[in-house]
Amino acid sequence: MLTILGFAMIATFLVLIMTKKMSPIAALVLIPALFCVAVGQGAHLGDYVIEGVGNLAPTAAMLMFAIVYFGVMIDVGLFDPVVRGILRFCKADPMRIVVGTAVLAAIVSLDGDGSTTFMITVSAMYPLYKRLKMSLVVLTGVAATANGVMNTLPWGGPTARAATALKLDASEIFVPMIPALAMGLLAVFALAYVLGRRERKRLGMLTLDEALARDAEPDTVTVGAGGAGGGTDRLRKGAGSGAASAPAGGAAGAGAAKAGDEEEDEEFQGLDPNRSTLRPKLYWFNAGLTAALLTAMIMELMPIPVIFLLGAALALTVNFPHMPDQRARIAAHADNVLNVSGMVFAAAVFTGVLTGTGMVEHMADWVVGAVPDAMGPHMALVTGLLSLPLTYFMSNDGFYFGVLPVLAEAGAAHGVSPLEIARASLAGQALHMSSPLVPAVYVLVGMARVEFGDHTRFTVKWAVLTSLVVLAAGILFGIM
Repeated sequence: MLTILGFAMIATFLVLIMTKKMSPIAALVLIPALFCVAVGQGAHLGDYVIEGVGNLAPTAAMLMFAIVYFGVMIDVGLFDPVVRGILRFCKADPMRIVVGTAVLAAIVSLDGDGSTTFMITVSAMYPLYKRLKMSLVVLTGVAATANGVMNTLPWGGPTARAATALKLDASEIFVPMIPALAMGLLAVFALAYVLGRRERKRLGMLTLDEALARDAEPDTVTVGAGGAGGGTDRLRKGAGSGAASAPAGGAAGAGAAKAGDEEEDEEFQGLDPNRSTLRPKLYWFNAGLTAALLTAMIMELMPIPVIFLLGAALALTVNFPHMPDQRARIAAHADNVLNVSGMVFAAAVFTGVLTGTGMVEHMADWVVGAVPDAMGPHMALVTGLLSLPLTYFMSNDGFYFGVLPVLAEAGAAHGVSPLEIARASLAGQALHMSSPLVPAVYVLVGMARVEFGDHTRFTVKWAVLTSLVVLAAGILFGIM
């Protein structure tokens, strides 16, 4: 019964958020609460929630202060040269921008932390997507999938968990997997190329001057194709029908244009060269501070929440020494902080109930028991295939410490080594990074201003395809 209710709870949650019947926060809280009562453990709901919140509190703290820190870095102009450089290199070509997103996400993922990867990638690329009117789910989908492949680095988490659960050496798991993971990364770049070509076909390709000139134009909508010259008539939003193909005149038109420009600059501060928060004289201090924080995180000198707490406090104090300015910067990023931290604590309710009621354990046992004995000699393939749905529907801790040892034991009975099982278990990470149980994904969709349901509908199919490429490559190369 717990198995059925577990799958029903997950399915209900996914259907409600993908059809936008409920917000993710509401669904993450109310659905598990109802199912907890349904399994007769409503009296323990508080205990499950507190335990889940306790487990995720460090993550929430890290995200809160990391968002403030990187938000301040955006405000002071740390990423402006990166954005301008990418725009010039890409020549406002949507295809190059999407491929650049994949490359940037893969490179930044070397630090092993998904939240940091998404914050830096979105900070750099979001203004480009908005200015060129590109699809933002392409940004989130490509970034999440690239990070998922790179998440298999030994310090990224899954490989270390697999090594710990099966008492293996992490390097013995990861190093032979490099060719398969490289194929997965190539698949991400190919996906980015295809999606970029699609965006180029939809939007066309602009020169740098044309892309920047868009910022000075009021919002327009295309109302019809032009004549033989291929031009288009444009109609200003809110203007009368007689305004087509005619420039706005008078003070009212100028005022509307100015208001539109101011709104545009406020929304896309990442490229506004005249914003009051810029601190060009402190650029190298901010760059050095960011490098120091990332180094401390990679070397594990301190817990990540502590690193970003200290970094945010130092960045605010040095860049904005006056209290009103500090309060203004914190208020400017409060929206993102509240959305992301709220989502993490709501996810704690979901994971707390899923684990506390025993649903996860029963679901895992059912899945393993459903594997036919004839598939025993192919347990590596079975493990790879199961890693896709299981790491999507449960945390990495639940899969690697709860399910993987059972799969490894079943494989050993048929002569399949634990190393092969461990390597196969990494195949589903491209999909895992878009799981509703991964806190970092809420940073991604929150900063990119994308609905989680839209991200899920767009990304899952491509992430599954990428995971299958990794699995197929591992089998073809004889790695598993």
